[in-house]
Order: sequence, then C-alpha cells, then structure tokens
Amino acid sequence: MIADPSEPTFGKVLIANRGEIACRVIRTCRKMGIKTVAVHSVADSMGLFVKMADEAINIGPAPARESYLVMEKILKACEETGADAVHPGYGFLSENTVFVAELEKAGVKFIGPHSAAIAQMGDKIASKRLATEAGVNGIPGYDGEVQDADHCVQLSREIGYPVMVKASAGGGGKGMRIAWNDEEAALAFRLCSEEAASSFGDDRMLVEKFVDSPRHIEVQLVGDKHGNAIHLNERECSIQRRNQKVIEEAPSPFLDPATRAAMGDQAVQLAKAIGYDSAGTVEFLCDSKKNFYFLEMNTRLQVEHPITECITGVDLVHQMIRVAYGHPLKLKQEDIGIRGWALENRVYAEDPTKNFGMPSIGRLFKYEEPKGIPGVRCDSGIEEGSEISMFYDPMICKLTAYGGSREEAIATSINALDHYVIRGVTHNIPLLRDVLTEPVFNSGTFTTNYLLETYPEGFQGVQLSKADTVNLSSIAAVIYFKEADRARVRLNDAAQPTGSNPKVSPK
Repeated sequence: MIADPSEPTFGKVLIANRGEIACRVIRTCRKMGIKTVAVHSVADSMGLFVKMADEAINIGPAPARESYLVMEKILKACEETGADAVHPGYGFLSENTVFVAELEKAGVKFIGPHSAAIAQMGDKIASKRLATEAGVNGIPGYDGEVQDADHCVQLSREIGYPVMVKASAGGGGKGMRIAWNDEEAALAFRLCSEEAASSFGDDRMLVEKFVDSPRHIEVQLVGDKHGNAIHLNERECSIQRRNQKVIEEAPSPFLDPATRAAMGDQAVQLAKAIGYDSAGTVEFLCDSKKNFYFLEMNTRLQVEHPITECITGVDLVHQMIRVAYGHPLKLKQEDIGIRGWALENRVYAEDPTKNFGMPSIGRLFKYEEPKGIPGVRCDSGIEEGSEISMFYDPMICKLTAYGGSREEAIATSINALDHYVIRGVTHNIPLLRDVLTEPVFNSGTFTTNYLLETYPEGFQGVQLSKADTVNLSSIAAVIYFKEADRARVRLNDAAQPTGSNPKVSPK
C-alpha cells in the first residue's frame, strides 16, 4: 500500500537500531516523505544505514551495552535532532517498557505498542493467563510459578511427560529444556533457572506439555488506537537451529483454510483484549493433528516480516507509522488475501558445518547481491567493504523469494542463492541451498526438529542427489575425453620434426 501524501504524519523519525532493519525503516520513511535520524556506534560509523539517513548521531563505543542499549543516549539524540518519533526495529530497546515511558515523558512517539501491552506479553506466565482469558488455545500446563525442583517433578507428572521446562522471561532458546522423566525434570529446573538468572536476571520457571511433531507457526497482526485489529495470515518458522529461525515461508504448507482462519481469529481476539495498537506477532505451536497452542506474543516487528509483505502487498512499517501517529487502520480483514508464496532465507556470516553456525567475522572485500531475478528482494544493511563485526548479529542479508506457488518460490530462492557473491567471510548459503533441495523440506512435512533430523551429524557440506551425481559424472567424463584428445594432438605435434608440416608436401 502506497503512502497517502495528503495524510499528516511525523516530520522526523529516529531509528533506534542498526544494520538491515534501520535501512528497511529508512526506505519506508522516504516513501512517506519523513526525514530520518540514524544513531550509531563507533564501529558502525561507516554503516550503510548511516549513509542512507538524513542525519546521524554517534552514540558511543562498539559494544551495544555502551551505545544502542543506553536509552539516555537515544533520548538525547531525539532532543538534539528534534525527532518527534522513534522506531525501535527489533531487538535492543524494542520491547523495553522503561524506554517507552521515557519517550512519552519527552513528548516523543514510540512507533510500537503501548507499554502495558509490552509488559503483559513480555512475561510468559502473565501472557499465558491473558491469552487463556481471551479465548486463545493454551498448551496444557501450570500457569503459575514453579517453586522448586520437587514442585517441577510433581507438576510434570500431573501434566504427563514429555514436558517443556522453561524460563518465564526467556527468549532466543535460552532457559528451555525437554524432560521425559522425573530425573530429567528436576535437572531441567535447576539448569534452566540458573541459565535464566544469568541471562535475564529472572529465574522464574514454568512447565507445560511438550507438543509432538511441533511446527512453529506465527500469525502477523496489526492493531490501531481505535480498537481495530486484523491479521495478515501466517508464517511457517519451523526450520530452526538452537530455537532461532533459518528459513521462513508464507503461507504455511501445513495449514488448511479452516485452521488458518481459526488461528487468525484467536490472534485478533488477543490483540483486542489487550488493546494492541501496532504490528505484532502471535506465535503458536501446532501438533501433528493441527491442534494449535499459544506460545508467546512478540510486541514488535519480526525479522521475517518481508514474506508477509510479499503475499499481502501491505507495508508493515508504513502501517506501524500510521497507527503510531493516531490514524485508524484503512485495511479490513476482507482486504487481506494470499497472493502467491514467499520464502525468506537468512544469509549469515557463519560456518554452518560447525554446530549449524559459528559466527565468521571480517571484511567483505567482494559482495554482490542477486540482480535482475524477478521475485527477489534483498534486505541487507551492508555493502562491499562492510565489516561483519564481533559486536553484533552476523546477519548479511534476508533474501526473500516470491513466486506464484511454493515450488516457484523455492526455485527462485535457489537461483538467487546461486547468484550471490560473498568473499571475505564464511557464510551459510551452502546449508540454505541444501535445505531447499532436500526431499522432506520440499514435501512440506517437516517439524522444528528438521535440521537435527536431516543432519544428525551436523551439516557436512552439500549433499548431492543421485541425479546430481550422474550429471556431474557425465560432465567430468566429457571434460576428460576432450582433454585426452587435446593431449594426443599435442603429442603428435611434438613428434613431428621441427619446422615440418605434415599437411604440406616438401618442395
């Protein structure tokens, strides 16, 4: 949806983030005629997002805790530049209620949901209770705080093994373990509570039923400040490593129309129950029988939002800015359909052969994104010469491929990955490409255990199919015989007397 130039909006937006998401927000702001401010660390002073913004403010040293996470520096930058709104991107301060409150005090709009929604959905125990009250399916489990290891064992027996023991304030796969018996439940409680305390400063634990053949499916929604909310279909996010997404697609190859509608309706019910007024995502786990259960709500823009934009034609950043300003949604639920299929491949600077991805740092002395391929979108925050730093997430690009069908989107993804040029760091394109050609992935029958089940010994490099092996063998044979013929010609020429020509008779 193209911005309406006659519709009032913010004059200047500060992006409290970096890299590709900062570039992404700047692009939409440009279309809306909004000036932008980039805040950056010393390490990012030459970043692409800094070059793209209308203004840039240095906010400190490379470590995020000394720059991007210091809200006082962000607030000062707002004051210095006269920014009347802040877009937080994702990560960093995007779900920090104190930051939202401080912006409100300063008279600066937060382009995101109100602080109460962030607080309610940021606590797993509270969010489960609110979801249940809103009529959203919940995973069978204990919705209170687990007191100790013995209490965890007792609850696990009542729920029925296997169970998932996890931190209330957790995220990113930390503070989570599966237990199949009493001994594992007690151990999981101790280990997860320790990890949660050190990672989040909060050791509260909960326990719930572990879902069989789980698929991770999330529903994108948008709400406004006038009580309206709609969903924009779902994204399939089951291809994960260490509970972090690798390949996402929209729509899900698993859902039928009835299940899709039910999930969307429940996501909207939750959004309306908490007065949600921005873009957000309700995450569900689905079992083998298409039963779905509330997992959590992310009160921010998701990394994988481009695939939703591809199949709906809706610019989610544009919607966030509109509703933050106070405009009601123009979109109705009946306006949202599914047009084709889209896949997002997260291209990372990492070695996929080492536990599915050890970060690789260095300078990109050669970098070329796929060009001229219909249906390809690259969201990146780098360019040739950029440095992949040890201080930040090693993402290079979100490569989105669109097609009229899932098969077309997969084929376009493979073609695009084959035309990528990255030199200077190790990257995960070999893993991405291998997954896209793998039979189980292509069948759409995978679960969140896909990578571990497909590569039980870890990813060891590209796995050639029988057809690939035959084709390569044929090509090698042709090359061999051509080289052999050339060698025979050279030997025959060498055997002739110097200066002689066997095709010319001597005079």
